[in-house]
Amino acid sequence: MLFRLLRHLYGDDHVTYVRNITDVDDKINDRAARDFPDLPLNEAIRKVTEKTAAQFQADVAALGCLPPTHQPRATEFVLPRADGKTDMVTFISQLIARGHAYEAGGEVLFDVRSMPDYGALSGRRLEEQKAGARVAVDAHKRNPADFVLWKLSSENEPGWDSPWGRGRPGWHIECSAMSTAYLGEVFDIHGGGLDLIFPHHENEIAQSRCAHGSHAMANYWMHNGFLQVEGEKMSKSLGNFVTINELLDKWRGYAWSGETLRFSMLQTHYRQPIDWTAERLTESFRILDGWYRDVEHVPPSNPVPDEVLEPLCDDLNGAKLFAALHTFRKQERLDCLRSGLLFLGFSCDRNSPLRIPKGVQINAPTVLMNLAVPAPSIVAVPLSEVEIRKRVVARAEARARKDFKESDRIRDELAAMGVVLKDGKDVDGTPVTTWEIAR
Repeated sequence: MLFRLLRHLYGDDHVTYVRNITDVDDKINDRAARDFPDLPLNEAIRKVTEKTAAQFQADVAALGCLPPTHQPRATEFVLPRADGKTDMVTFISQLIARGHAYEAGGEVLFDVRSMPDYGALSGRRLEEQKAGARVAVDAHKRNPADFVLWKLSSENEPGWDSPWGRGRPGWHIECSAMSTAYLGEVFDIHGGGLDLIFPHHENEIAQSRCAHGSHAMANYWMHNGFLQVEGEKMSKSLGNFVTINELLDKWRGYAWSGETLRFSMLQTHYRQPIDWTAERLTESFRILDGWYRDVEHVPPSNPVPDEVLEPLCDDLNGAKLFAALHTFRKQERLDCLRSGLLFLGFSCDRNSPLRIPKGVQINAPTVLMNLAVPAPSIVAVPLSEVEIRKRVVARAEARARKDFKESDRIRDELAAMGVVLKDGKDVDGTPVTTWEIAR
């Protein structure tokens, strides 16, 4: 969303968005050795990560995410490159030459005491950090908080030849090298999850500033909140772990569209935790489905309304943004509503189902209120909620004037479209008609 906003404000050619793929990782190494024992490890790693990366690309495309300007892989930036872009081995060598890194115990380590303000991002003072049980294991360190830049690889581990022996880079150095390669020594915005502030982002800053002698790595840091499921933190141990791919394929009986997932997520401010609930997803579907019906034949406003841009410029204020969209609909400013939705990455295409029961084929969005139980059949309703209510009111007026022929005509018309009317009375005995979608 930030990428979309910045491109709109400054122009496509003035915004560079880098999203790197970390394909050097001990868990990946173990899986590669297990799944492809007959291949050289470096090739086996590529096999493993190609599959995962392809799934990730498909998932974010389904969510309507714009592709980044550059998407480097860590394995392609370990050794010096023909194009001269920053690589990890050269980066580490610069840190050693500047007195910020040292060799010990077969590793190259960053000396945290060489950086006086280490810990400024997380607010952790070096003196207050405890190493715990790692002190004995890492006795070769000058300081327990020193972290690995390069570690030696055994024959059963992937590795690259370097001045310090055959080995592989530490996690933190990968990001510093790739960001420098595409964004320079100091760039504008660095993003990531709250869980990465320490140690990952703290160590990125230390490496980058000390290697370049710069005042900062990035001028602004943006950290997103955690994801929760039904009020609990998402984790495999709790059994509530759900992926984008599972949501798109089947979750709680439905295949959800990427646009519904996107709508649900954007309503939470990026720094706050997202509580992923069935009720929330159903409500997102209902709102988006209604909006798509309302703007189907309406051309978008030009330019994008200020009521859309201003909240986004206010630290991506989602609550204020979606309040504006609801106001557009209430005021029947449907051109502004369509323009806002398009700007936010929504297609406004009613021919793209927003949610369907697994195994059921339909050609248009439908209104379903029961999420937990998949429907055995489904009716495509070609009316918005506003249009349905207008017909319900018209039928009530016909009944009041005893024009039962017109009343029956409207009821039958709605029934043919999958809208079931239920006549009753309120506590005062006043006739009341409610409606629901046939299932």
